[in-house]
Amino acid sequence: MIKIDLQPHLVGELVELRPMRHEDWEDLYAVAADPLIWEVHPVRDRYKEERFREYFQEALQSRGALVAVDRNTAKIIGASRYYRYGADQSELEIGWTFLARSHWGGVYNGEMKRLMLDYAFQFIDQVIFLVGIDNIRSQKAMKKIGGVLTERRVQRTLHGVTFEFVVFEIRKPDTL
Repeated sequence: MIKIDLQPHLVGELVELRPMRHEDWEDLYAVAADPLIWEVHPVRDRYKEERFREYFQEALQSRGALVAVDRNTAKIIGASRYYRYGADQSELEIGWTFLARSHWGGVYNGEMKRLMLDYAFQFIDQVIFLVGIDNIRSQKAMKKIGGVLTERRVQRTLHGVTFEFVVFEIRKPDTL
């Protein structure tokens, strides 16, 4: 298994991604408390404090969670996560991403994903993304950043309910 720091500090023009910390709770929940952010996610009530607290604790325990900070305002605007996936943990997944609605539209998400992909491709050749089978908004966002929908499907149980996810992949670009 390749050694990779799953909580790097990545800086772009618009966004800074840094390791999530316990102290981020208040600012991150202030963003996540918007029900419209979660309306197409499998856990649609994640805007509720108890549900988001579970997400936040799992993120901290994952040791792969990053908060997104708007470089112009220095305010937290969302989060994302790296996760080793598969029985042998040979695949790297990027997921659990959300952004404040004020930052929707593609440029912030696109830069976040570009920073995360560029970093990951220093170590591996392929990244996967699990997207809820009914989450058309996120599926469109995946295609916008170059994600290729595969035939793979994954099931995960969240809060006692099993959800199905489609799998997108992005491969490391060939460099000549």
